[in-house]
Amino acid sequence: MLKHTLSLDLQNAEHTAKAAHSLGASLSSGDTVLLTGDVGAGKTHFARSLIQSLLIQSEDVPSPTFTLIQTYDTTAGQIWHADLYRITSTFEIEELGLADAFEDAICLVEWPDRLGVLKPDAALELAFETTSDDARMLTAAWSADKWTEKLSGWRK
Repeated sequence: MLKHTLSLDLQNAEHTAKAAHSLGASLSSGDTVLLTGDVGAGKTHFARSLIQSLLIQSEDVPSPTFTLIQTYDTTAGQIWHADLYRITSTFEIEELGLADAFEDAICLVEWPDRLGVLKPDAALELAFETTSDDARMLTAAWSADKWTEKLSGWRK
């Protein structure tokens, strides 16, 4: 059961990137962030900005829509960026190794509804909603106490 929420009004892509950078700076191995929202709501832009802020060497960060998972070595540890849109069963997720990655990597998961029973209880849930052409409302929800501190930069 989620017991904490926080909403951010992101006026444009730059504000979205800043929020991603702020969260990225607080992430560590074992953290899972679940990104929900309609197609075009900003999930991939947020994930891409977060990953780029932590890369050891600058590189392209493509959407994992077709590869399903992209991994990156970063200053905070390994990041797994998953797009589960095309996944049809939890068996496929287990075959990809994502369930194991929840234990020792930073995981950013788009379309987390596909996780079913594999969804980590301590995950941070980020819901993106388009409010205008450029603006988004981002609502964070969590139950694990660690996220209260990790999101402190969003309250400033």
